[in-house]
This record gives sequence, C-alpha cells and structure tokens, in this order.
Amino acid sequence: MLETVARPTAGPLPLPELYARVARHVPPIEWPLLADDIAAILRLKRERNAVILAHNYQTPDIFHTVGDITGDSLALARAAARTDAQVIVLAGVHFMAETAKLLNPEKTVLIPSLEAGCSLAASITAEDVRLLRARYPGVPIVSYVNTSAAVKAESDVCCTSGNAKKVVEALGAPKVIMLPDEYLARNIAAQTRVEIIAWKGHCEVHERFTPDDIKELRATHPGITVLAHPECPPEVVALCDFAGSTAAMADYVGRERPARVVLLTECSMSDNVALQYPDLDFVRPCNLCPHMKRITLRNIREALETMTHEVTIAPDIAEKARRAVERMLAIG
Repeated sequence: MLETVARPTAGPLPLPELYARVARHVPPIEWPLLADDIAAILRLKRERNAVILAHNYQTPDIFHTVGDITGDSLALARAAARTDAQVIVLAGVHFMAETAKLLNPEKTVLIPSLEAGCSLAASITAEDVRLLRARYPGVPIVSYVNTSAAVKAESDVCCTSGNAKKVVEALGAPKVIMLPDEYLARNIAAQTRVEIIAWKGHCEVHERFTPDDIKELRATHPGITVLAHPECPPEVVALCDFAGSTAAMADYVGRERPARVVLLTECSMSDNVALQYPDLDFVRPCNLCPHMKRITLRNIREALETMTHEVTIAPDIAEKARRAVERMLAIG
C-alpha cells in the first residue's frame, strides 16, 4: 500500500515515482501534503471508474501526477469523445466541462470549482449570436470552443485555436462570423482569403502581452525564440517567431529545441513544458489565468469524494451545441 502520511523531508518521500516528475518544480518540503491528495485521487479514480482531463494551463502538480489525458482544448474534446470512463473530471474551466458533457451525455462530468470560468465565454451570450445572425443572414457562424453551450447551440460549427483556419476554410463560404475572440479572428483572417467578421471578446491572459514585451525580451535575452498564442494581439503575433495553440507551441519546442525560449501564454504552460525539456532555458514573463488556478488537487479530490459539481445542460441546448462540436471534430 502507498504511504501517504506527511513525514520529515529528511526521510524518503511518498510517491517517489510521481515526485520525480515534478521535482524541478515542487520543493521536497511541500510534497508530502500534495502526495496525500494525489494518493487519494488515484484511489478514487479507480473506485469511481473516473478519468481526469487536465488542460495545459493546469499547475504541474495536477498536470504531471493525476491528469490521465492532458493537452489543449481540442485534444481534451477529442479524448472526451472516446473515453470509456463513467466519470469525467475536467481539470480546466467550465466551458471545457460543458464540451465534455456534450460529447458524453450519458456520463457524469464534474468540474471541481464552479468559479472556474473564462473571460471569453463571458464576453458573449446566445442572444448576441442570434442578433448577429439576423444582421448577417446566411453568413456561417464559427464559435470558438471557449464559449458556453448556449452560444455553441446558436452556432454552425465550433473551432479551437489549433484548427480555426481549417474550420473556417472548410465551410466554403466567402465570409464567416468568428466569435468571440477578436484577436484570434484577426490572426486567422491574416492567413486566409475568407472574410472574417469578428466579435470584440478578449482573453484576459493573452490580451495583456504587448509588442514592447517582445522587444524587451529580445534586448535582454539575445537569440531568444518567442512563441505566442493566437489569442494575443496581432501586433504581438507579427513580432514572434511562431504562433500556435498550446499543443502547437509544445510540439514546436520538442521539434526545434530552441536553446532559450519564451511562451507568451499562461504561466503553467511554460512550467509543464519546461519539466519535459530540462536542458532548455525557459524565460518566464507570463500571465496567470485566475480561473484555471481555481482548480486544485484538493478540490479535485473533493469532487471525486462528493461527486460534485456535476455539469448539466438543458436537452434542447445540448442537442444543437453537440452538433456544432461534432462538426468541428469531423473537420479535424
């Protein structure tokens, strides 16, 4: 049986094989307390036939120890569609848990904190989408997955930052509405001939990066490789070396192995990738997502212990929203 009792750091640490994954991030003195929750979560997953989907923005103690499936929102959506588990715990934000429920209507989907929201999802409502459709009749509506199920239900198809261009062009229309992230829409518009009508929503993490940030990075860290998420302003994307989804950024680091690199995205993304590549130098000017940080080992444990908070979606909304998500997955 695994030992989970906190003990002095001079003795052997509990769950040593898991600690090895995060040793460069978690001090030994902190590990015993974390290990107690981790051991309980591992046990509860077996008892509940549960799986944990952990987004790239989760802290390393979650991402590298209890996450069964990790990745960006597209990877998590695909995984949610094919998991055999009866319980899905979404270590991410609420719209991700809704997406998992849409694709698994007969399963129990839990979100550990009801306060884990998203500035993009909060920036638009279903009524806004209906007004857009009335203003631009016949123009397809592409809804970013960073939206509520109600907004997805009013859309024609969903997209992620990783497949947005592919989805937009797959519609075969000369003009599309893309919501709610203005910067993602403008960055995709620069890559395609399709005319894109954008909404004015912004990610509170990525909108704060500026061209001056990149100029300062290049001045203080000569030769640095700058990667940016496409939710950043276009003028930031124009100055970086590579722009892509969180999965694409991680793939770039693994493929190109830049000696010194910065990821202009949420802080834990850099932490998680850095643990995979200890030989690379990661510079850390990043922005925290307060919503992602509402998910902790402790409330994941509590979610499995008490089976809360269960995500439910009204059947009429779920049917239409599911169709938009499934269309996205069919495009790829």
